[in-house]
Amino acid sequence: MVVNFEQFALARLPSLLRYAVVLTGDRELAQDVVQEVLARAQVKWRRIVQVDSPEAYVRRMVLNEYLSWRRSWATRHVHAVGERLVEIDDARGGVHDHADGVVEADELWNRLATLGRRQRAVLVLRYYEQLDDEAIADLLGCSPVTVRSHASKALKTLRLNLEPQALVHTKEKS
Repeated sequence: MVVNFEQFALARLPSLLRYAVVLTGDRELAQDVVQEVLARAQVKWRRIVQVDSPEAYVRRMVLNEYLSWRRSWATRHVHAVGERLVEIDDARGGVHDHADGVVEADELWNRLATLGRRQRAVLVLRYYEQLDDEAIADLLGCSPVTVRSHASKALKTLRLNLEPQALVHTKEKS
């Protein structure tokens, strides 16, 4: 059964927006990215609908749009989006204390904002999209070794950013 563009857009818009929010760290920017991608996808829909997975194709378009976004503030602009991340986790079946979840999500969001675009994309594709290194390499147009390098550097950066916070929490408990 061939799905027309309007059916696809209505059905997949929430998922595409969640994906773009995780990539960009900014709800408004995510909406801009998805809007731009859907506008381009509509024009090419006859070709897109013929590929094996139109959704995967459009998700790749979202990733490419994010990686090529030219607004310099977009990579470092952080919003208090912890509640949105908790909503995403809830939608995926996470069970936790809401207040703790918001605090943890805000801390994670702030640390993710310190990463470069490709490092952040690798972590999102690996842990949010649950793709393996080969699939990520294919999406990013690089080798699996480069994917592992980006992931390693990103995780090291996140750990380094976490250490000062851990020391502060330890001192507060003393």
